[in-house]
Amino acid sequence: MRITPFITLITIFLSIHTAPGQTFNSSGRVIDDGRFAAATKQVNQFFRRFNAEESKEGDIRYRPGDENYRDVDLRKSFINILFDNETSGISNELKREFISYVVSDTYPQYLNFHGGEWFAEVNTVFTYNGQRQEVVLFLKLQPQGLGYEWVIENVNFQPFADAFDKPTGDDKKFLHPLSHELGFMNLRKAIVENSRPESYTPDGFEPDFLTLFLFEIKSDRMKFETVKDTRFHFFQIDKWYFELAQFNRPGFNTGWLIANLMKLEEGDKEIILDYIYDRN
Repeated sequence: MRITPFITLITIFLSIHTAPGQTFNSSGRVIDDGRFAAATKQVNQFFRRFNAEESKEGDIRYRPGDENYRDVDLRKSFINILFDNETSGISNELKREFISYVVSDTYPQYLNFHGGEWFAEVNTVFTYNGQRQEVVLFLKLQPQGLGYEWVIENVNFQPFADAFDKPTGDDKKFLHPLSHELGFMNLRKAIVENSRPESYTPDGFEPDFLTLFLFEIKSDRMKFETVKDTRFHFFQIDKWYFELAQFNRPGFNTGWLIANLMKLEEGDKEIILDYIYDRN
């Protein structure tokens, strides 16, 4: 499942100061002169580059106390090359605003691997009742012992969503308020004859797809096949959201790159999460 932007980002090509080793061509795309040619091959490397915690060549790790650790100019250079410049359509104006915000002298923003507010979206294939079907798993990091572990937090699976269609209004069946006087014997009619027993659940009922997913696996009706695609969603940077995706293609603009970028207003985070989780 890909996240589509909520607004169309119109590419505005501005004449701005570029990072050392880079220029903009006539289409507004960043051209790398080779000093940053190595792809961002790992997600952990994306964190290090975003924070300026490694050298341009990627062969030296910078630690607190090193003169180059989180250097502002190095950060600007790195973050400039951490965008998908081939397909995302993120405007240079928005990139410039984002970079200025995260490298601010007064309130610089860094990514923290163990800082929460980011999670993985993993597109997988399972065999379910004899058919290959896509299942989207959402995973997050949580503390475990002296370290951390990835755990499945949520599941998006269309057959589960189709199975729960609670009626509303006049279409909703209900148990009469005097059902208790009959010893609730009308439950038989309600459950046996009604194909949508969710009608008899409380207002605000939401099915727990993660529990269903685990039950189907334990019942051997759902079997894992493969992982198709992985992406990550970040809300760590105050007032911003971005999506990290992997791009395998020729050239310098490859590896783990920012595929979507949005500046957040009040309430936008929940709207984006509804999109990501495909909540109706």
